[in-house]
Amino acid sequence: MKERLPNQRWQIFPFDQKKVEKIVELTGLSSTVAQVVINRGIENIEEALIHIDPESQNLPSPIDEFPDLAISIELIKEAIESNEIIAICGDYDADGMTSTALLLRALKHFGAKADYAIPSRMKDGYGINERIVEEFADNGVGLILTVDNGISANAPITRAVELGMSVIITDHHNPPETLPPADAILNPKLIPLTSPYRGLAGVGVAYILAISTAQSLGKLQGLTEQLLELFTLGTIADLAPLIGVNRRWLKRGLRRLANSKLTGVQALIDVSKVREKKQLKPDDIGFKLGPRINAVGRLSDPDIVIQLLTTEDGKLALEKAIECENLNLKRQQLCQEIEDEAKSLIEQTPIDYLGDRVLVVINKKWHHGAIGIVASRLVERYGVPVFIGTYEEDDETNLRGSARGIEEFHVFKALEFCDDLLTKYGGHKAAGGFSLLTKNLPDFKKRLIQFAYQCLEENHLKPLIKIDTQTPFNELNFNLYRQIDSLQPWGIENEFPVFWTPNVRVLEQRIVGTNHLKLTLADDTTEIKGIAWRWGDYYPLPQLLDVAYKIQENSWNDTKTIEIELIGARIPNHNSGKKPAVFQYNDSSYVAHLVSDSKELRIENHRGDLLTLIKGQKTGILKTKSKLINVNVTKPYYYQLIKAALQALS
Repeated sequence: MKERLPNQRWQIFPFDQKKVEKIVELTGLSSTVAQVVINRGIENIEEALIHIDPESQNLPSPIDEFPDLAISIELIKEAIESNEIIAICGDYDADGMTSTALLLRALKHFGAKADYAIPSRMKDGYGINERIVEEFADNGVGLILTVDNGISANAPITRAVELGMSVIITDHHNPPETLPPADAILNPKLIPLTSPYRGLAGVGVAYILAISTAQSLGKLQGLTEQLLELFTLGTIADLAPLIGVNRRWLKRGLRRLANSKLTGVQALIDVSKVREKKQLKPDDIGFKLGPRINAVGRLSDPDIVIQLLTTEDGKLALEKAIECENLNLKRQQLCQEIEDEAKSLIEQTPIDYLGDRVLVVINKKWHHGAIGIVASRLVERYGVPVFIGTYEEDDETNLRGSARGIEEFHVFKALEFCDDLLTKYGGHKAAGGFSLLTKNLPDFKKRLIQFAYQCLEENHLKPLIKIDTQTPFNELNFNLYRQIDSLQPWGIENEFPVFWTPNVRVLEQRIVGTNHLKLTLADDTTEIKGIAWRWGDYYPLPQLLDVAYKIQENSWNDTKTIEIELIGARIPNHNSGKKPAVFQYNDSSYVAHLVSDSKELRIENHRGDLLTLIKGQKTGILKTKSKLINVNVTKPYYYQLIKAALQALS
């Protein structure tokens, strides 16, 4: 049987010894975790200390960062004083729905008259539209608040102004050249790149507006905690970057969520089966709570989530949480069916996605609400940007789709490149949505291929695995896990650490569940259990591998163990073609291997101590569990060890 492995490219961060030593000295972190901190774009020690302890940063006032925030607060206060209706227009994803619930709770707390509307994914598509604006006007609305949308809605906002309504846009998507004629616009994309508020999701902008208004009204007491929980849910579910104030506020919010005071959040935690945890982590939201919220917006009426997150009635909350659960199960089934059909279409047609450098797949039967998730899975599998679409309901003259990109490909710029062929589009670097006339599909494909050739090389067309540092299995212990865990929250732009270990033996492997691999692996010193999600297609794995992975804590029958989640694998010494050599020196066992076109020699002992040296240099780096040491490799002990290693390799 031909051996199959994921078609990946590995990017291993360079080891920065001086910075590592400084961070270890100041923080007490291990050298492994110190290197992880550096890899997250930390430029100096001050930034490192803020990353480790976000509360230590002196934050500027939001009023100083958002030019229209003061105007927005006054507009809300005037609407409350004049007894005007304030209407919120949200979005049908988790960010938009949590934003809507957050502002509804805040306005109720202020004593305001509040209403809301969320466009239908199936009938309206994304964002505020003229129908919603006119319905607001008919209902006597005086002030419109958009959340997680509106920055590109020139026509609807113009219509609102014509009808005599005031408008505050709160959004976080990329602004167009011409902004809508709103009374105030709050968008972190319009503030300096250096601002700690720059990474806010829509719910983060809504949170700042609500808290700032509460402070101005003197009504902050009893509000911050409940809004912080909704901020936490929406920010993580929307895959917002976990940097700046997001990191600071999420640390607070995650500590609260397990013991939430919000009836609907309690019910959602119960049906999601994460109740036993003392503190939730981003993965609990990203893989359990968030998908249940998002499933509603994808397949049903967002009002289910709004009721869930605003009610104080325990019976109603449980009823709505169960609806979220059932819709998520339906969403999972739909995604699997669409993914299987897409893979069959791609591989049996076949579609030359490598030649095109972009993958476009269309099927009239696919559900609008599930194709975005499938697009992400196809990127993970095929390593190219994916544009996936289906026909509008009962209208085969129009297509609607979702797009997901790779590191070197900007989805929104690709859609802009096709502007004249699209009826509607939006998004950012990593993802987007679009609509077009079916007759424009051939030209749309050609234009995307043209754009892809401008920015992608052949070597980009593999899924990218970013790896922090090399680590032997015997360092994967509870101490390392606790240090990693102390640096939560991990997520977008602050990815959970990925390590790699060379020359790993696959001792046991079997398929479990729906196409996952359960593994027992071993390096020269230690065995460890592992899981590889959706890797059943690669069974059986070769017996000797380099592996890339995340570490995780597993609890079973009150016993906790450290295991790994495999995310990458390759044949050892992929770069040099040289096989590792096991040899004896001074009654001890060592493994030697050459990498980087045989210019770098690595020698590892049974304890996991690693000596690395570059050809022609007299100084090498010795990495132990606790420290890094510069060593003179011309000294007799190291010289003889290196000589023995080279003899073994030859």
